[in-house]
Amino acid sequence: MSVDVTLGTRPPVPSPLSPETLGPVRLRNRIIKAATSEGRSPEGLVTQDLIDFHVGFARGGVGMTTVAYCSVAQEGRSAPGQIIMSAEAVPGLQRLTAAVHAEGAAISAQLGHAGVVASRAVTGTSALAPSTFLNPTSFQLSKEITREQMRGVVGQFRDAALVAVDSGFDAVELHFGHLYLPSSFMSPWINKRRDEYGGSIENRTRFAREIAQAVKDAVGDRIAVIAKMSMDDGIKGSIWLDESLQSAQLLDSDKVLDAIELTMGSSVKRQMFLFRGDVPVDGMAAVMKEPFKTGVKMLGKRILGEYPYYDLYMLEAARQVRPVVKNAKLILLGGVNNMLHLEAAMAEGFEFAAMGRALLREPDLINRLAEDPTKPGLCIHCNKCMFTVYGKTHCVLAEAVQPA
Repeated sequence: MSVDVTLGTRPPVPSPLSPETLGPVRLRNRIIKAATSEGRSPEGLVTQDLIDFHVGFARGGVGMTTVAYCSVAQEGRSAPGQIIMSAEAVPGLQRLTAAVHAEGAAISAQLGHAGVVASRAVTGTSALAPSTFLNPTSFQLSKEITREQMRGVVGQFRDAALVAVDSGFDAVELHFGHLYLPSSFMSPWINKRRDEYGGSIENRTRFAREIAQAVKDAVGDRIAVIAKMSMDDGIKGSIWLDESLQSAQLLDSDKVLDAIELTMGSSVKRQMFLFRGDVPVDGMAAVMKEPFKTGVKMLGKRILGEYPYYDLYMLEAARQVRPVVKNAKLILLGGVNNMLHLEAAMAEGFEFAAMGRALLREPDLINRLAEDPTKPGLCIHCNKCMFTVYGKTHCVLAEAVQPA
C-alpha cells in the first residue's frame, strides 16, 4: 500500500540571505544587527565614531543594523554615551542613516526609557518605576511613576519615533525588555500597583500597549515598528514565559507592531541570563570604582548569575511564542553564530534572526557566510565585550572597525 504525500502544503524554508519585508521596508536579507550598547555619543549626539561603527555592519552585509538605546529623554538614560532623541540630534542622525543606506542596509533606532536602570549620576534625577523599588545591583531607589508622568513618557516615545522618521530611519525598536521602564510594568516583582496598570497581566501590559499605539499613530506606515520583548528575565517572581506569552498576544492583537524581537534577561539582576557563558568578573571589576569594584570581585557571579552558553539558547522559549503571534513577524535572538543557526531560525518559522556578539567579533560575517556558508563564526562567547560597555562597546579580540 502506498502513502500519498502531497507536496507543497508547507511553504519552503526561505534562505536567511533572501529579501524580506518589514512593514513598509524591504530588507536585502533576513539578518539584523541586534542592538548592543555603544557608548559613542557622549553629548547625546551622533559622532563620526558611531557612524563608522554602524557602517561597518552595513558594509559587512546585514539587512538592517540597530542603533542601540536611543533614549527618549534625558531622564531615561542608563549610561553616558547614549543618544537622546531630540531635534538637536537630527542632523547627526541624518548623516548616520545616509551612511548606512549608502552601503545597502536599512537602519533601526532602538527607543528606550531605562526606568529602574536609569543612572542618577547621568540623568540628575530620580529613576522611575511602576512602584517604589530598590535596585539590588546599583542600590538606587526608584520613585513610583505618577499617571501624569506615564502620559509624559508615552509622549516621549511618540516624539522620539517622529525624530526617527525625520532622521531617515527605516524602523524603530521599542525596548519593552530587560526590566527597563515598560518591561518593569510587566514584572510582578517590581509592579505592585493597584490601579489599571497593576495586578493582572493584561493590566501590566497596558503601558507598553499604549506606547506602541501612540508610536504607530504618529508614524503610520512611514517606518516599521518593532518591539523588543522579554520572554523570561531569570528572576524569581518576575517575568516568566507563561505570562509573557499573554503579553505577546496582547501586543500582537493591537496590530500596530510589524515585528517582535524576543529576548531574555534583565539589566537589574541575574544579567548573565541574557548573555550566557563566561562571567567576566575580573574585567568588569577593573573598570569600576569602589565600592562596586570590591563588590563585583566578591559577589559578581552570585549577582550576575551563571548560566552555560549553548547555541540558539533562546529558541526553546521563542518557539512557544511563534504559534500565539498571528500578525507581527518574529525575530529570533540568542546564540545565533553561523549559517546553520540562521537556517534553523528560518526552519522554525522566524522571519528574521538577530546577531549581536557574533557581529561585534566579525562585522563582515554576513558577507563571509554568503561566500562560504560553512564558515564558523569566530565569536567564542567569552563575554569580555560586557565590560567594554562602560566605554565604547567592542570585541576585545577583534580589530577595530575601519572608518569609512
